[in-house]
Amino acid sequence: MTSTAAPKVPVYSLNDLKSTTDDALTPYLSTLPQPYTFRRDNTKLTIRFILGYTAVAIAGVTFYLDRQLGWEATQATWVKIAVVAYFVLNSILTYWIWAVEAGEVFRGVRRDGSSITIQSSTKKHTPIYKVKITYTSSKGKIIQQKEIESPFTAWFSSTGIFHPEPFRAWLAREVDVLREAERETLKKTGDVSGLVGVDESGSKRKGKK
Repeated sequence: MTSTAAPKVPVYSLNDLKSTTDDALTPYLSTLPQPYTFRRDNTKLTIRFILGYTAVAIAGVTFYLDRQLGWEATQATWVKIAVVAYFVLNSILTYWIWAVEAGEVFRGVRRDGSSITIQSSTKKHTPIYKVKITYTSSKGKIIQQKEIESPFTAWFSSTGIFHPEPFRAWLAREVDVLREAERETLKKTGDVSGLVGVDESGSKRKGKK
């Protein structure tokens, strides 16, 4: 039987708190009711993997041939080209992560062509989740761009258990298109899970909209 236990992380690990929260975006945004469902666009992630794995492959092949053919073989022109290519790819990868992705953790596209981009960040020793959200029309016009933040305690209990309902409710309050999607969900199902919050003791409480 598959476990449905909520994710639990060390409450003092900002990396774990952030990564768990980031991971909750995809199942939320990709299961919204139509026509609000966002299909995740993995183009940037794919390019990052291609750059990273290509650099690793070059390093691995060069190391293997060095072991097999000896030191003299490393003086060959092709080895020098491979070394230069490795450093070029790593430089491009670094630029891609910091300048192109720039903290992007989700990019999704709706059926009508509009898209949402979410970038997240935290500051060292500060348990605050910061998010920049950009919602764009199919023609590239920015419909809403907003920076919001909230403490991780809003959706993590004192024991480190992640509760997705208050996290989703927070996003729905702040982002227009998600608020519309929530209204559609409530209209169809009457679900009130978006009103649930988490107090410091880890128990659930009803929050205000």
